[in-house]
Amino acid sequence: MRLIYVFDAYCGWCHGFSPTLSEITANHPDLPVEVVSGGLFVGSRRLPIREFGYVQGANANIHEVTGAEFSDAYERLIADGSFVMDSEAAARGFAVLRAAAPERAVELATALQHAFYIDGRSLSDPDTYRAVAARTGLDAETVAAAFTDPGSSAAAAADFRRAARLGVTGFPTLLAVHGDETTPIAYGQAAPAQVEARLAALTGSRS
Repeated sequence: MRLIYVFDAYCGWCHGFSPTLSEITANHPDLPVEVVSGGLFVGSRRLPIREFGYVQGANANIHEVTGAEFSDAYERLIADGSFVMDSEAAARGFAVLRAAAPERAVELATALQHAFYIDGRSLSDPDTYRAVAARTGLDAETVAAAFTDPGSSAAAAADFRRAARLGVTGFPTLLAVHGDETTPIAYGQAAPAQVEARLAALTGSRS
C-alpha cells in the first residue's frame, strides 16, 4: 500500500490537516507517501485575497476544529487585502523542495505551510524557499535558484495534471493505493485515529 496526499500550500484546511498527516507518517514509516500540489488558486482564482471574503471566517473555523494557528505575521501579510495567493508559484516552490529531498515530502509540505501561516511569508518570493530550505537542512541557494528556473513551472503543471487524473476536486485529499484500487481515506479534515481506522479497515478487507 502507498498513500497519495493532494494539497495546496495556500489551503487553510491543509494547514489544519498537517498534524494528522505527520502523525500517520510517523506511525507508518515504511508506508510510501506521494505529495502532490493540487492548484487551488490558479487561473481566474488567482486574485487578491479580499476577493475571497470567506477566508477569515474559514480560518476561525479551521482553528476551532483542528487547533491550527494563524499567526500575527500572517494576519499582517493579508491585512490590506491585496495579497495574491498564487498556487502555481507555491506548487513550483514545493516541487523544488520535494526534488531536493523526495523522501521528506510530507515534512517539506508542512514546512511550506508554516512559512505562510506562521512566518507570514509570501510563497511567490524566492527568499521564502531560501528560508524553508535553510530551516530544513537543504541547500538554500540551490533551492532558491531552482524556484526561478523554468523547470519548476513544468513540475507544477505536472502536479496539477496528476491531481486531475486522480479525480481530486478539493483539498486536502488523502488517498490510499492498494493494488489496482485507489480509495479516499480523508477529505478536508480527519483526526489521526479516524485515518488509522480507515487504513486498518482497508488493509483488513484486502488481506
